[in-house]
Amino acid sequence: MTTAIVPAPLDVQRILESIDTMAAQKPVAAQIVARASADDTSAKELAAILAGDLPLAGRVTKLANSAYFGMSGRVSSLQFAIAVVGFMTVRTMATVALTDLDDESRLPEDFWLTSTHLAQAATMLAPRFGERPPDALCLGMLAQLGSALLHHNDPEGYAELVAEEPDLPSRRLAEERRYGIHAQRLTAVALEHWGFPRRMVAALYSLDDLTAPDGALLRVAFEVAARLSSRSHVPVPVGRLCGGLLTEDALDLVVERVRAEAGGLRLAMLG
Repeated sequence: MTTAIVPAPLDVQRILESIDTMAAQKPVAAQIVARASADDTSAKELAAILAGDLPLAGRVTKLANSAYFGMSGRVSSLQFAIAVVGFMTVRTMATVALTDLDDESRLPEDFWLTSTHLAQAATMLAPRFGERPPDALCLGMLAQLGSALLHHNDPEGYAELVAEEPDLPSRRLAEERRYGIHAQRLTAVALEHWGFPRRMVAALYSLDDLTAPDGALLRVAFEVAARLSSRSHVPVPVGRLCGGLLTEDALDLVVERVRAEAGGLRLAMLG
């Protein structure tokens, strides 16, 4: 179904400036986003910063102790928790806090369902695409950031768009018609603005280019999420999305594992 809303190009720069304003209100999360990527940052230093935000520190420790990292109940210190989950994961969780992604009342209805499906699928598929599972986890977890930003900017209009376009690929087209940019490209712009790794940003920019290997893992993860989330989705042959790196039989196994395990990841990430 196609939305009949008149397009209203988005002021991307204004949205980025609003995020920078939010950073002033959440200094610990903002400092982690800035410091976690620095070459001279240690787990000890990051733990000292993170200790200033008890809810965020608690979520990092809980994730480190989850079955997802195989350390159930054995992580007792914040520094050890950071070593277990990795700097990129801590930075991702700080970004979630910084942009209010942990407040579900301010998000599109299916935001975390889709995000955990993406993160779980990307993590499982990462070795097939030569990627590190922790990096793939972060890519999947943040891929929908642009969706949250569109919702923050236009709550009623974006909620209507999501309701009318439950299928993720069709939704991207509707977002472009309405805002002049789709959610994943907006995510790429935001992560580039914050200095996230170039490889992560390239995956988002390459999402719609079926010939671009940089976007193959994320394209397949989105296909998994679409098959799980939307009855109206017409499956895209996975070979087209990844240059033949994956078969339909292999993807079916991933879909079923994500269906079974994504809830546990959501609980670990958000509590």
